[in-house]
Amino acid sequence: MFLVRGMAVSFSVFVMVYCALSLAVGLGWHKVWLYSQRRPVRRIADFLFALRMFPLITAAVITAAFTVPSFLLLEPRAINEPLGEIPLALGLGGALLGIFGLGNAALAARRASRTISEWTRAAQPVESGAAVPVLRISRTVPAMTATGIVRPRVLLSGAAESMLTAGELRTALNHEVAHVRRRDNLRKLLMRFVAFPGMRGLEAAWFEATEMAADDAAVSNAGEALDLAAALIKLSRLGPVEPPVDLTAALVHSPASVMNARVERLITWNDERRVPPAKYSPWYGLSAALVAVAAFAVTYSQLLVHVHTATEWLVR
Repeated sequence: MFLVRGMAVSFSVFVMVYCALSLAVGLGWHKVWLYSQRRPVRRIADFLFALRMFPLITAAVITAAFTVPSFLLLEPRAINEPLGEIPLALGLGGALLGIFGLGNAALAARRASRTISEWTRAAQPVESGAAVPVLRISRTVPAMTATGIVRPRVLLSGAAESMLTAGELRTALNHEVAHVRRRDNLRKLLMRFVAFPGMRGLEAAWFEATEMAADDAAVSNAGEALDLAAALIKLSRLGPVEPPVDLTAALVHSPASVMNARVERLITWNDERRVPPAKYSPWYGLSAALVAVAAFAVTYSQLLVHVHTATEWLVR
């Protein structure tokens, strides 16, 4: 009974914090996004992803660092206390939420694996000098896409290879390599895991920002930007633009509004969009970490008592 009660309390706290924060993010992300529009697009993409993961990470930290220890340390083992309907229902909801997330991510990974296997039948390696393996596929569409998480690859159609000039092909490959370096396919998998109603707008904004961030990472001057814009225009004419495939990063994809915005940005490209690498002293991070650990150590036992009092009220 002690173990069951502990699991119910832990899952209850997790699901309440997760749902409350998810609702807050879903309602307020657009205002924060508008406020950040003057920031470099790479930082906007990173911020939107962090905002999307914030409910999960916060709920997991609160549950693991406070709820579970307070229950194990302060809850009597031998108490004969019935488990209320509310914590039982919330605990079941938390467990089902985790199962749904795992199933949704597994289903996305399975669909992606099947699609990529179909694309790569009779694929041939291409000597490109890129940082990741490049395979030539027989299909016309997708023209170029980054696939895989553990072993990333770039798939290039023969039609796209013959259509692009050397400069256009190089910048297009740089765009896909940028997706690989940013681990965008892994981020898409994590978003499948944290699927929640009302988050589609935030995820679409992140998708647009990460495409533009990859565009900026692929070019270093106006000439290369024009090469990438030309590659986007040429490859969009190869066939109908397909919707994004799970856990892949295609160079040309729908919606068309994102493609048009990307081409316009590249045509008007300027050096101010390139974000110089930030230079931070490691001592700042170490100092902040030490202060946080000290504050945490001083107040931890008192926090556990308050958390246990709150969970006792929940159980009753």
